[in-house]
Amino acid sequence: MRNYAKHKFAEYYKMCLRGTQIEAPSHLKNREFGFLAFDKTSMFRHKGFETEEALNRSLSVVAPSDAYYSSAFYEHPEADMSKKDWLGADLVFDIDADHIPTPCGKIHDSWACNNCNFEGKGPPPERCPKCGKEKFNSKAWMCDTCLEFAKAETIKLVDMLMQDFGFSESEIKAYFSGNRGYHVHVESKTVLSLDSMARKEIVDHIIGLGFETEFHKLTEGNRVVARTEMPSWRGRIAKGLHLILSRVTLEELEAAGLKRGKARYFDDNRKELLSHLSDKGWLGIKEIGSETWKRIIQLIVHQQSAKIDTVVTTDVNRLIRLPGSLHGKTGFMKVEVSLSGFEGFDPLKKGVVFKEGQVVVDIVEAPEFRIGETQYGPFKRALGAELPTAAALFLVCKGVAQVVNGHV
Repeated sequence: MRNYAKHKFAEYYKMCLRGTQIEAPSHLKNREFGFLAFDKTSMFRHKGFETEEALNRSLSVVAPSDAYYSSAFYEHPEADMSKKDWLGADLVFDIDADHIPTPCGKIHDSWACNNCNFEGKGPPPERCPKCGKEKFNSKAWMCDTCLEFAKAETIKLVDMLMQDFGFSESEIKAYFSGNRGYHVHVESKTVLSLDSMARKEIVDHIIGLGFETEFHKLTEGNRVVARTEMPSWRGRIAKGLHLILSRVTLEELEAAGLKRGKARYFDDNRKELLSHLSDKGWLGIKEIGSETWKRIIQLIVHQQSAKIDTVVTTDVNRLIRLPGSLHGKTGFMKVEVSLSGFEGFDPLKKGVVFKEGQVVVDIVEAPEFRIGETQYGPFKRALGAELPTAAALFLVCKGVAQVVNGHV
């Protein structure tokens, strides 16, 4: 099954020798590189390259399932970790649909217990409901819904980096990861020497950890002060309060800890409250006390924070996927997204590499998915299905299809 994928990946990386798809990172000579083999058990790390040509040539020879490079700079990138001599690191973020509750996950994701083979839909539980074991084989697919959720979180993150931390657009690069999310890289002298604890402070701000209403002076007695022109989290809370008054449901308000009567007051008086907030910049409601405002603000913090993988950002030795390389779970490319064109970016078009040819495959099972302009599936025991190369490769990489009719 994997032979076809490896063949196509090798074809791509040989093509890259003649083009510019692979984006060699800055400070190339000081980066560590790592390549994951198609057996998914062999990881070749501690590699270094003097030139972009040498990097591309190695990729064409190895044809890895996944290619990574270090966010860190080292004096000796090919040495063991203890002898590399850390010089600094970029600030990197990973936003993945795996970390975002999405309604589509219950439709296209699935799991099976490794012990008893009991199956279910959505993300795997902590324990198998049948045998109680904790190890699962899970399959996570991507669709327009979960990719839009990931995009929205990435846009929030980029806004925070620019508005709250003052990074310029030229210091930030955003990428579709090639699978279910986005990566954001910050290359700036101001972040190079930050240790893990300093990066955790940045993470805490972005996810709203430990948010204190009093510290941000958002309440005055029984009223909340919320003006959208305020900087940082104060303005973000104001925008979030406008959104709550516009569309948050009665059930969501109750889930945030509001008693039904107070939640219903909000629900019944949305228009008047929103008008007052827009005109005055504050709300003072007899029925709503300071503790209730705090619960509402915490709901807004959860909504307005960016859902990042916190471990990735705090790790000063992290390996991150190489821009221009292919993702071993999809066959899609990690591709840069213009910050000004994020809203209209379509990862299921821009990430496609193989746009020609047809392939015949036997498919075990797959939910409906889109590549480019075309919807495929759902499939269940589909033998001899003829698909465009990108769709066939996607299913092969997901481990649910086998190429037939003499293909590699």
